[in-house]
Amino acid sequence: MASQINQDALRATIGMLRINYPKGTRVELVKMDDAKAPPIGTLGTVRCVDSIGTIHVNWDNGSTLGIVLGEDICRKI
Repeated sequence: MASQINQDALRATIGMLRINYPKGTRVELVKMDDAKAPPIGTLGTVRCVDSIGTIHVNWDNGSTLGIVLGEDICRKI
């Protein structure tokens, strides 16, 4: 039962991310703890939100590193 609740919560969260970050949404990187991360403040365009909630972004500096829900932070611009 708990597993089903977790799966339902995950699906709902991913659904909300897809509504809030549709393809083409412009974002700004606020926080990303990754050695290959673009600099804070880098702008980018959302490509998609995948089935585990990663927000895939084409960053203006050429990077394509995704935003990981709960670890990284971006804001819509």
